[in-house]
Parts: sequence; C-alpha cells; structure tokens
Amino acid sequence: MTPLILLAAEKKSAEVTDWAARIGWLVGLALFVALVYWLMREGWKWRGTLQGDLPELPTVPDDPGPARLTMSGRYHGSTTAGQWLDRIVAHGLGTRSRVELTLTDAGLDVVRPGASDFFIPRAALREALLGKGIAGKVLTEGGLLLVTWAHGERLIDSGFRSDHAAEHTEWVDAINSMINKTETEGAR
Repeated sequence: MTPLILLAAEKKSAEVTDWAARIGWLVGLALFVALVYWLMREGWKWRGTLQGDLPELPTVPDDPGPARLTMSGRYHGSTTAGQWLDRIVAHGLGTRSRVELTLTDAGLDVVRPGASDFFIPRAALREALLGKGIAGKVLTEGGLLLVTWAHGERLIDSGFRSDHAAEHTEWVDAINSMINKTETEGAR
C-alpha cells in the first residue's frame, strides 16, 4: 500500500474526553427548552385571563331546523374582527381542531371533536368572506372561509377550511344571503 492510503486508514475521530461538559451542555439545553415552553404556556393562559370578559359561548337550540349546508374540515381559530393576528383563546376558541359545520335557519353549528363546540346564532352573523390567513395560518387567496359574528360586545372572525375548498364560495353566498334576509325582515 502507498503511504497515503495507510495514513487515511489510520485516521479515526478523536475520542470524547470531557463527558461531564457534554452532559452539562445537554442538561442546560433541555432546561432552556423547558423554560421557553413553560413561558409560552403561561402567555397563552394570560391571554385567556385577559379575555375573561367574553361571555360563555352559545349552545345549539333544541330545534335548529333542517341543515341548509354541511361541511367537514379544519377550524383554524378565532380572532378579533379585522385583526387577523389577535387570536382569541378564551372558551377554547384558540384551539385548532377538526370541525363539522352545519348551517341551519337558526344559525351556524360548529362541532369540534376534542374541543368545545359552539353555536353562532343567525342574528349574530355579520359577514362571510374568503380570506387567506388567520392567526398563525396563511393559505392561498380564498383558501379560508372567514365568518364574522358578534359575541357580547365583540366582533369575532372565525376561520374554517373545508376538506373541499370549492365549497367555500357556496358557504359565503349562503351565509351572506341569510344575513341580508335577516336585515330585510328586521327593517319591516
């Protein structure tokens, strides 16, 4: 063999001689990650405390009527209306989850497995539109169904994404026509 090959064959990585320092760094890193996680959790809880003035979410009435539209997909959260980064976490509204939406003459029923369900009464609905983002979730233009509704003294935007994005336009039209019909009936 040539001397160059012999030198390459003899090369080995250096042995670790300071195990205490390495373990110390790993423990320090683990503690830092745990601290950051704990601070994030405390911030989430504090945001919920600040939003404690938000009343309890409405529940589905005994007879909501027949379903006009149904949709399955994802619930991406709720924010203060017009402020797509101001997430609302009170009453579980900040928890992302799967969702089953049902639009009836009484309003919008939001069923979320693993999270708290809620109901948006027809009188509380303000607007539906296609958007592209809400509190930590950005999609393509029109990829998100945004429903604006009144709850207590607050206007809230809730973001939904259907498993079949082509349904969004139908939902926007149905909700907005329902709102317009309610305003017309109220003006009489």
